[in-house]
Amino acid sequence: MPHDSISPNLLLQAYSAGVFPMADGRADDELFWVDPEERGIIPLDNFHVSQSLAKKIRKNPFEVRVDTAFRDVVRACSKPARGRETTWISERIEALYAELHSKSFAHSVECWQDGDLVGGLYGVSLAGAFFGESMFHTVTDASKVALAYLVARLRVGGYSLLDTQFSTSHLAQFGTIEIPRVEYHARLRAALGLHLANFQRLPSLLTGDDILQLITQTS
Repeated sequence: MPHDSISPNLLLQAYSAGVFPMADGRADDELFWVDPEERGIIPLDNFHVSQSLAKKIRKNPFEVRVDTAFRDVVRACSKPARGRETTWISERIEALYAELHSKSFAHSVECWQDGDLVGGLYGVSLAGAFFGESMFHTVTDASKVALAYLVARLRVGGYSLLDTQFSTSHLAQFGTIEIPRVEYHARLRAALGLHLANFQRLPSLLTGDDILQLITQTS
């Protein structure tokens, strides 16, 4: 699809219909729409934290921030990494999501260490649904910690859906499951009805122990 025809509002309409965009490379101006037959989600009431990750979170190794370096997170996610030589995050996609961020529909969760951005993730937020787009790390476990903090934020914020788009072996360790498209669309409709969900409701300055309690407590 020609990039001139895609606006932030069209992106939001696509997400609300269960569709998301991708590109074939960083410099590709063309986007294509994806609506997988099997959709990856992380059930917010069944997020799995390994013993080693829980131990890391308790040590509070990172300063976890929200929305202080959104575009830097997206750019870091677009860089080649082990097992990912190319990227679907084109410069056009980066610009579009920056516009969504400026309208408070896209957010980043960031891990900082000694003043450096060392890991994080970003995604799109609509009512009670959060569509995770990508994550990165340059320090061990930084993206995992960011994900745990995201889950705590979504649970406190009243969300019901964390969409991972696809399931991978990496995401499976956190409890990611695949559900059929029709079931995903039903869950999406329910999540979009949660108009009181609030991404900013999580208190600031929480400790790792606080986060672990939030993501492991039963509803």
